[in-house]
Parts: sequence; structure tokens; C-alpha cells
Amino acid sequence: MLLAGDIGGTKTDLGIFRPGGPHGNDPEPVDGTFRTFSSAGFPEPESLLRHYMSAVGVKVEKAVFAVAGPVEGGQARITNLHSVLSEDQLRKALDIPHVRLINDLEATAYAVPFLAEREKHTLNEGRPSVKGTIAVIAPGTGLGESFLTWDGSCCHAHATEGSHVDFAPTSALEVKLLRHFLSVYEHVSYERVCSGMGIPNIYSFLKDAGEAQEPAWLTRLFSESGDPAAVIVNNALDSENRCEICRLTLDMFVSILGAEAGNLALKVMSRGGVYLGGGIPPRITGILGNGLFMKSFRAKGRMSDIVSEIPVHIILNPHVTIYGAARFGLDLLSTS
Repeated sequence: MLLAGDIGGTKTDLGIFRPGGPHGNDPEPVDGTFRTFSSAGFPEPESLLRHYMSAVGVKVEKAVFAVAGPVEGGQARITNLHSVLSEDQLRKALDIPHVRLINDLEATAYAVPFLAEREKHTLNEGRPSVKGTIAVIAPGTGLGESFLTWDGSCCHAHATEGSHVDFAPTSALEVKLLRHFLSVYEHVSYERVCSGMGIPNIYSFLKDAGEAQEPAWLTRLFSESGDPAAVIVNNALDSENRCEICRLTLDMFVSILGAEAGNLALKVMSRGGVYLGGGIPPRITGILGNGLFMKSFRAKGRMSDIVSEIPVHIILNPHVTIYGAARFGLDLLSTS
């Protein structure tokens, strides 16, 4: 039995898995053990994990937790929860002999080669290279990036903190956006503008700069909701009651996401494809497929022909990260 988890800034998925499939390395969830929690509903992740273990009452000997932040020396800082986790500390607190922490985008990358066709939506067929490098970019609460390489016999996932590099505008309006944020923040990263927390940032800029007006009914919705990003996205997608400022916000978000996805594709030469993960892309497949994303993705000057041949897919499985963590853990079990 293996406990696997995806500990993010907004929610935490936990489940217990056993080896399944013909080769015994496919994660098979144990009935009744899969749970989702609000990450902010507990003082720290450790207490959430203790609560879960007590609730399911299943004894496990190994655990792998995918965390939204860098992992070094058995420790991880969850970027948007301001929490620190330690493998040693978790072993003692949970009474589990073997605990591993891995980056959440690293876990997602481990799962990508095993996605079924129904678990992805294609934006660009491209010309995929068999066993070519695969890139993953995932806007959720924050923005994550990783990539997967093939060494001739197996795949290796690599975590990065690429979303924290300097944001580079590609239009006159995005130049205004950057100037606006430079007056507020010491550093403006892609995560600052291309994530769940970035969407309200773009919205505020458009409103303050007078690019679009906020209707009174939308002001009331913001006052009633604790999730401004969800309000913006929901009203941008509402075809019957079109909200100009919300749609402009989402279009700007999609354009920036396309540009950075193309940047990542070039940096790692992801001939095997680019996969969009995170909680946002599956909600906006229609807007991602209207041409704006791929226009930004391909706009790479002399490299445009190269990126045009790279496949692009949206990951539709909402639990891909926890399955990637479970697969990573089962691979460890098979070699230990």
C-alpha cells in the first residue's frame, strides 16, 4: 500500500494505491480512500495529513507527496501556502517508514506518457517525435513548469521553477501591464500574471488603466465571492451575458500563457509535445482553442516553424498529479 498526495496552494488530493496492471506498476486506487481537502482549512499540511490518516484507518509503509514548490534535501517549501515540509518530520508525525517529497509538476510529468486519449484535448497535432522531450506547463493557483526526457530505456521527469523568471511582454498592452506591475512589485514573474492569482492582477490593471469598465453587477459578485479569479473566468465564459472586461482579462491571460508555453517548448526542445496542466486549462478549452493561444505559441520569429510542429495538448484528468506521484512511488517500490 502506498499513500500518494498532491498538496497544492488551493486544494490537497490524497489517496491510497496498490500496484495494478499487467506489470504491477500501474497505480490502482483503494476504494474509499480518495479524498480532497481545502489546503487552507488546516493550520499546516502536516495536520491535514494526520487527519486523513486517522479518517481512512489504513496502514501504509510508503508515501509520496507532490508539493507545489521546490524540493531540496528532503525538504519542500510550498510556495503559495508559506509552509515547509520535511520527509524526516513526516515519517515521525505519520508513523510511515518511507516518505518522499517531489515537486508537483515533476509528478505530473511522470503521468503524462500514460494518459489515455480521452484524458487530453489536442490544440495542435504537430509532428511529434517518438521519445522526444515533453514539456508541461500548468496554471493553477500558481504556475508550474517541468519537462520529461527519455534516456533510451525509461523516462526522467525534471522539476523547474521556470515560472518565476522575468515576465516578457509581447504586445503594447502587455508592455503597459509590465510597467504597471513594476510600480507595485520588485519583481514581475510569469506566475504573477499567468496563474489563478495572476488573473485578478490582469483584471485590476485593465480596470485601473481604463481599458474596460467594471459593471455594477460584477462589483456585487466580487463582494459576495472569496474567489475573484473564478468570478472573472465564469463571466468571461458566459456567452449569454458577455462581460467585456472579464473576456479581455481572459484573452490577455491566454495570450501570455501561449507565449510562455512556446518559450518553454524552445528552451527544452519539446519535440514530444507540450502539455497544459493545472486547474485552469480544462475549464477554458474553448477559448484556448479559438486561435489566440496558438498564435502566441507560434510567434517565435525565426523559430516559428519549429514550434509550429510541436504538438500541444490540454490535460483533462483533474487527478493527474496524484497519479503521477503514485506511479513514481510504485516505481521506487519495484526497485527497492
